[in-house]
Amino acid sequence: MSAEKKKLLCIKAEESGERIDALLAQCIEELSRSGAQRLIAEGNVERQGTPVKKNYICRSGDEFSVYLPETKDVEIEPQDIPLDIIYEDKDIIVVNKQRGLVVHPAPGHADQTLVNALLFHCGDSLSGIGGERRPGIVHRIDKDTSGLIIAAKNDAAHMKLTEQLADHSISRIYECVVCGGMREEEGTIDAPIGRSSRDRKKMAVTPTNSKNAITHWKVIQRYQKYTHVQCRLETGRTHQIRVHMAYTGHPLLGDGVYGAASPDKGLEGQCLHAKEIMFIHPETGEPMHFVTDLPEYFTSVISKLGLPK
Repeated sequence: MSAEKKKLLCIKAEESGERIDALLAQCIEELSRSGAQRLIAEGNVERQGTPVKKNYICRSGDEFSVYLPETKDVEIEPQDIPLDIIYEDKDIIVVNKQRGLVVHPAPGHADQTLVNALLFHCGDSLSGIGGERRPGIVHRIDKDTSGLIIAAKNDAAHMKLTEQLADHSISRIYECVVCGGMREEEGTIDAPIGRSSRDRKKMAVTPTNSKNAITHWKVIQRYQKYTHVQCRLETGRTHQIRVHMAYTGHPLLGDGVYGAASPDKGLEGQCLHAKEIMFIHPETGEPMHFVTDLPEYFTSVISKLGLPK
């Protein structure tokens, strides 16, 4: 049985009664349910050394060995996708990403991503540190989040920018619209974020297998049932603003994952824009500061919120 890596899975009492294929898809981020069924059919999921069937019902205390076959690199094709380039030199490129654009190829999004667009625009001049699927990508923002993102054009620039991310010296400021009225005018959310134990495809505030996460926020404008908020990231965890604001009881407007399932104000997907970014240029050492205007979808939402309070 050839495999790149092996994962061990132990079933908790609250997870018993689920089919193994469904549970694998919940617990292993890179695996869909059909992918889990394929692994099982190929004999790559074992319970006590014996391959299981896809309809096996898990019981508390079950332990499974899951063998994930070696992945094959897929060549990513450059694609002529329009880019809103804010700044570019031989070391870095700063892009104002449009809402709906996935940052890098992933299952379900093999192309039409920011990486495809960067490859078309930059050619071979992108850092290779991010790997085959993420050339040049230093940090990510979600598909339905718009705004500023930096990409590195060489490995030296990539490493220095990554160091700035690690020591929190890159400042990233977002604007969002949240549901309900924030009690205070400003505050700090200091709550660790990790994979949700209830839904492995979601993040959550949890003390288990989590990393520290800090978001500073302040009110920009209040409306009858909503609040326009500025958020400054001190850390950069997956879905950090979305998870933290939902944790306070004020999920982002339009966020069907951490908030209301149905669209609001005609918006499907969170109302979140990466508006401002500050960092030190990795080659020159000069302070860099970029600010964007709120995009049309965001201002359209604001216009539907009614009169400010």
